[in-house]
Amino acid sequence: MELDPLYFKQVATRLEELEQAMAAPGAASHPQTFKELVREHQHLRELNAAAEEYRRLERLLADNAALLAEAAGDPELAEIAQAEKEELTAALSRQERKLMALMLPPDPDDSRNTIMEIRAGTGGEEAALFAGDLFRMYSKFADSQGWKTSVMDAAHSDLGGFKEIIFSVEGTDVYKTLRYESGGHRVQRVPETEAQGRVHTSAATVAVLPAVEEINEVEIKPEDLRIDLFCASGPGGQKVNKTESAIRITHLPTGLVVACQDERSQNRNRDKAMRVLAARLLDLKRQQEHDKRTSERKTQIGSGDRSERIRTYNFPQNRLTDHRINLTLYSLDQIMEGKLEELIGALQARDVELRLAEQINGAKG
Repeated sequence: MELDPLYFKQVATRLEELEQAMAAPGAASHPQTFKELVREHQHLRELNAAAEEYRRLERLLADNAALLAEAAGDPELAEIAQAEKEELTAALSRQERKLMALMLPPDPDDSRNTIMEIRAGTGGEEAALFAGDLFRMYSKFADSQGWKTSVMDAAHSDLGGFKEIIFSVEGTDVYKTLRYESGGHRVQRVPETEAQGRVHTSAATVAVLPAVEEINEVEIKPEDLRIDLFCASGPGGQKVNKTESAIRITHLPTGLVVACQDERSQNRNRDKAMRVLAARLLDLKRQQEHDKRTSERKTQIGSGDRSERIRTYNFPQNRLTDHRINLTLYSLDQIMEGKLEELIGALQARDVELRLAEQINGAKG
């Protein structure tokens, strides 16, 4: 791989411009603009550092070649130099992949927070219990990353699971990390409700939506909304208050319906419902854009197709299989405790490979 000196000179120049803009008086008084500056600065700084490390490894490999030439008559020194060459060659290859990944155009949604929706599918109460297990898994993972989770709305099942739960996740690179979780999740295990010990198959669907940072980022006309008020209810349908604090918002042009009853305040429920609606409308817009590029969509892991069965959780065998990348891990017990790093890392690596291949093929064409 040859690094274009002009390209990286432009990167260094842009870094200086960003640092000056961030240090300018009053820069932080415009939070959204300042946030964009920080994001771009962080990305270019990582890119610049990766390029410098690549050059360093190239220099070491060149020095190693000279040492190998000098060690022609010294078998012991030649053996050491050859081992070093193999290590440096492998390190240079890894660094090249990392650098090329950083050179890919960043997805503007990567740094967004997310709204996640988990819904029980086929399987009745067992599916609802599995939905609850998934929520617990994602919550534990979020805690390990230092992220903040907040339940926006939940419909409980009789046995303590969730027919549906909607929650937000806020932190650094949340959507970038969780975007691959959208789709159908299948579970195979002996349900708590099974008296004869038979393994059942149930399912839940997960949707990961990039959160809208400003409500006006998505056009929502007041006349397009129908707002209904109703009394909030608790698990099993039990009334938890007698005031109409729960909100149901219907977006008439699309038919999208959002309900929120988690808060006792009608205004807070309305705010949460509007955030979910805005995220769903943004997601709908993204899906329509993807549909226009069907060939591209086939190469993407994070297409967000909710009908796609992406993963199977087999409890008797302690096995998790991600069908998109043919990955099987025999550590399901740890994964359900929120240890998702290996799984998500494999998905991210495969996604980068696909995007790099697409970029290289595009350049050849």
